Order: sequence, then C-alpha cells, then structure tokens
Amino acid sequence: MHETATEALPGFVLGDGGGRFTVRSASATALTLVVEGRGTHALTRDPDGDRWSVEVPGVVPGDRYHLLADGPTGPRHAFDPALPLLDPAARGIVAVGAGSGPGARWSAEVVDEAFDWGGSVAPRTPRDRMVVYEANVRTLTAANPHLPEDLRGTYAGIAHESTIAHLHRLGITTLELLPVHAFDTERWLRDAGRENAWGYNTLGFFAPHAAHASPAARAAGASAVLREFKGMVRLLHEAGIQVVLDVVYNHTAEEGLGGPTSSLRGLDGANHYRWAADADAYYDTTGCGNTLDTSVAASADLVVDSLRYWAKEVRVDGFRFDLMASLARDARHVFDPAHPLLERIREHPDLQDVLVVAEPWDVGPDGWRTGSFGGAGSGTSEWNDGFRNTVRQFWLTDIAEERRNGAPRTGIGALAGALTGSRHVFGAERGPLAGVNFVTAHDGFTLLDLVSYDRKHNTANGEENRDGSDDNRSFNHGIEGDTADRGVRAARGRSMRNLLGTLLLSAGVPMLTAGDERSRTQHGNNNAYVVSEDLTPVDWSDDEDAESTTTTVAELTRLRAAHPALRPTRFGVEGQETPGASRMTWYGPDGGPMTLEGWDQPIHRALQYFVESTPDHEPYDRVLVVVHGSGRTRDITLPVRDDVLGYRLAWSSEKHRDHERLRPAGQVFTAYGPGIHVFEIA
Repeated sequence: MHETATEALPGFVLGDGGGRFTVRSASATALTLVVEGRGTHALTRDPDGDRWSVEVPGVVPGDRYHLLADGPTGPRHAFDPALPLLDPAARGIVAVGAGSGPGARWSAEVVDEAFDWGGSVAPRTPRDRMVVYEANVRTLTAANPHLPEDLRGTYAGIAHESTIAHLHRLGITTLELLPVHAFDTERWLRDAGRENAWGYNTLGFFAPHAAHASPAARAAGASAVLREFKGMVRLLHEAGIQVVLDVVYNHTAEEGLGGPTSSLRGLDGANHYRWAADADAYYDTTGCGNTLDTSVAASADLVVDSLRYWAKEVRVDGFRFDLMASLARDARHVFDPAHPLLERIREHPDLQDVLVVAEPWDVGPDGWRTGSFGGAGSGTSEWNDGFRNTVRQFWLTDIAEERRNGAPRTGIGALAGALTGSRHVFGAERGPLAGVNFVTAHDGFTLLDLVSYDRKHNTANGEENRDGSDDNRSFNHGIEGDTADRGVRAARGRSMRNLLGTLLLSAGVPMLTAGDERSRTQHGNNNAYVVSEDLTPVDWSDDEDAESTTTTVAELTRLRAAHPALRPTRFGVEGQETPGASRMTWYGPDGGPMTLEGWDQPIHRALQYFVESTPDHEPYDRVLVVVHGSGRTRDITLPVRDDVLGYRLAWSSEKHRDHERLRPAGQVFTAYGPGIHVFEIA
C-alpha cells in the first residue's frame, strides 16, 4: 500500500466556515453526528468502502459532539441508535456529568490545533547516546515542592524548570511517558472507589488525557489541554530532551463483552475486535477483555493515523508500544514478524524520524517474542526482559543464595552477554541498540523495593495479593521492608549501585524508572496501578540516601557519555574491523585470559572486561570494567598489556575508593564484596 505524508486524518478537519467529519464502519447501516447546538447530521457512506463522512457548517473549536450508530443485530454487534458514542479520532475528550454510563461520562470536543512552536527543533538524539527515563505524568511531579500546587502532577509540571533541571542533572536524554492517550478507569476499580494510575485502558487514541492537565487548562476546555501538552513538548525540546509516548493500541477501555460500549464496539465491534473463530466470544491476547484486530484495515489505519497525528501535529519523538505482539497477529491470531502494520509503521513517510520501541510480548499463545521485531536496518528497539532477569539474578538472588548456602547458582557468563548487548537475543545484524535495557519499570518493584523485599505485598490492590508477578528475583538483605539497621541499609545501597552500574555501563539503550534515583518505594507493591497518595509519587524531599543515588545515576550517565566504547552501535565480526563496534578482551581475576571454567562455574563470578571502540564518529576510546559477583573479598590483578601504562579508577559501586592515583598494570586491586568498577586507561 503506497502512503503519502498528505493523507487526511479521520475525525474533524476544520476549514473555512466549518469542518469535514470522517469515521469508519463496515457494518453500520446509518451513522449520525450530533453537534451540540448545531443539530444532527447524517453521514454518507462511500460507495465502495467503509468510510462515512459529512460536511458540518459552522462548527468551531469548543463544540461538543457524539455519534449515533444503527446496524444489524447479533452476538458480534452492539448497535444502539440511542447510545452516544465517542469519535475514535476525537482530538479532545472531556468528562461530562458524574453518571456511570459511558455516554454520560465522556464527550468529544472539537479542538483548535493552532500552536506557536517558536522555532523549537526536535533533539534527534542518536540511540547510542539515549538515556531513557520512564515516568508517569501524575506521579513524577505530584510531590515536587518546587512547583506551584496547581502544576503538580501535570503536563505543565513536567515542563517546569525544576523538573527539567532534575532530568538534566541525571543525564536524561529521552523522557518516556506512561500512557497519555485519554483513558478510563476499569469498571470494577471505579465501583470500588479507586482509580487507574497508569493509563493502560485507552478511551481514545488521539486525545491527550485531560486529567493530567492543569486545573486552568481543564477548565478552559480540550483546546487548552492540547496546548498545554504541546507546550510541554516544546519546552522539553528546547531543553534537548526527547518525548516518547507509551501507547496502548492493543485493546481499549470497552473491556470484555458486556463491558462499557463507548466507541469502537458501538460503531463496528464485529470488525474492530478479535473474535474466536468458533464462538461469539472475544479472542483476547491482552488480558484486558478485548484485543484490537489489526488484521482489519480500519483498525490498522486507526493505529497508523493516530501515530501520524502525534508525530506530526504534536511533534513527539517516538512511541513505546504496549504488548506489541498483539498488534502483529494476523487474521488467524498468529504472530507475524512481517505483519503489514509493522511494515507500515517502519515505512510511512510521516513516521521516518520517530523512535519505535516494542514491548515484545503479549499474554496470548506464543506471545513472548523478544528479538522478533525487525531485521537489520529496521530501527525498532525492544524491551530486553532477559537483561532485567539476568542482572537481577546475578546481583540479588545469587548473592542471597551465596549467603544461605555458601555459593551462588550461576556463573558470570550470562551477565557478560547482558553487558555486551545481548547479541544472542537480537542477532549480529541488528546490533546492540535493538535492546532497551532495564532493571525496573512501571510494573514490578521499584529499585529500592527490589533490594528491600523478598516477596510482593499487593494487598492494597484489593485482589488478595494474587496480582503481580511472583518472579521478582529480589533480595531483602536479611530484613523484609524498611529498616533502621545500618548494615542492611549499606548492603542495599551497594546492590542498588551494582544494578545501576550494570544498566548504565552495558551496550544497548538504558532505561531508568522515575523515582528510582530518589529511593522511591511502593512498600513492596509490585503492581501499583491503582492510585494511592502515599504509594506512587516520586519523593522530592531532602534525603541523604536519595541524594546519594541521584549522584550515582548522574556519575554513571556522564561516564557513559564520555566513553563510546561502552555504547557501541554495532556488533563486531570476528577477523574484521567494524566501525561503531567495540572490541572486547576478557580477563580473569588473575589478569590472564578468561577460562571456560571462569565463565561457567558459580564459585568464580569475577571478570575483567577490556573494551575498545572502533572509531566511527567519535575518537578512539577504551575502558576496563571489573565485575566481582561475590560477598567474599577477592584480589584482582589488573591486566598487563603493551598498550597500557596504567589504570585510573573512574567509578566504583564501593564507596570511598581511591579515584585519583594511577595504578600500574599488574597491580592487585582488592574487591571487598560484590561490586562493579570502571577504570580509565593511560
């Protein structure tokens, strides 16, 4: 399918004297547009397709509207000509009334797209230089004392100079926002008097979530909400920070059959959603009640049009696709790595400059697809859950096992694979930047909780602690939860530095979770998707531990930026010089070449990683990374090489090490317990 950058978007497109409205439905027999104060307008169907449209004279920004749809009856249809429906491409969605019915709670609103971008330019940060920061709009700044109260937890709060200064201090290049498409709270949560905190329950794919805007913007209407969002993007761009959206196209807030009919189900649920072949039941690969059927043109077009809108009109820099495996299933519900939708996202002219990141799994059959999203040159990166599991295992559960039984269960080989870009997952052609490395994310323990709890504590979620993963690979260091014990707190701090050091020194794109640098805790809750005022906000208070961890992150991101050897763009090829790749030499703790025994046996767990860049756009660079994965003290002999005069310690997860003197090659460096250490080379 040939696509151009000038294709019209669905929904309302305003012009002189009014607007043209377009929507898709293959099953409807009649569609009516109701514009408050401007009457009803019957839509006309294209003779050879499923597009319906109408010209609406006099419509202006601020006008509210909804759709009425009539059509056939049957188990796969939900037509009700009296039920108000949201425009799937509404640029503004506002809450109206306090009733529980979807039609009474939400209304679409025509928006004014005009905005002064002031000549701001997107940063275009190369992927090897990216440091991603995953954040929730509400919780990132809800407790920020440097903000006026009315800006806390808002788009404007993120764009505030204090927030930007914090991101700059951390070395963040790319802000990834949890879902900001308009979303709803699931019925069972609402009935329990609670609220969805994360936003993975999309109501509309084109409108920014109004509740994340400031009170003044909300009061002024959908156009003001959109302006505040664009203003956030502009100010972040002017500060050199990219904006990436976590997008949820795999399902909608209409839930399972019998759920709230608010938009797609009432317009053409038979085609928009996946259905079991032999039953009138949804085929659900998301665990959320429904799954968008992207093998159908109308659904795939809706996704692409939404991406185009956010990329071109709102100027965001990229997208992280929630449960992207669901988007890549064909008409038989089978995952297809060459799915037409994936190809369109990669090739559409409007999407050429955007970052594409896949969450490469869903909960359906054969749903774990890490490593499957794109061949050489595709530009798609993927969340690397294998990195997360390996790093947690090495620094936490293995250390706990050593404490209990005298020896850990695994050697150091798996960690070495994670450090060097997970080539075994992404393949030689795609390179290390195919992986987005992370140790924590919005779902799961925070960094502090990861080193403070052996088990989840999710009772507050109202599901009797059944929700959330049981495979956390965490370690409480001897006491469950908060403690004043100095020894335990020191050990936890060291483990946090080891985890952060591995993340920010590894090849690939690193992703931090907002608040981990501020010792954020959820009190052992590893599925904190329900709002609780004392559970989720980032802690901005003055705290010695939080300040120490913030400094650690800042030191590591500066070190990463300074050393291209730590952030290769390609994998090397044996016997060839590959520009952008890093040459690796492995040494054992005795300073000699690494042995097979050293890789595999749990008793060893120490290595020296001498890594050199192959210059591409930056000067030649080299560093030595020393990893010691045991609670025992060990002497490590720094490698003797003809091209090395000495080693200077640049960073260590052990505090109070000597970072000044030059250590000659062959000198013994003592590792006092588990740690990671970086040496610059003279």
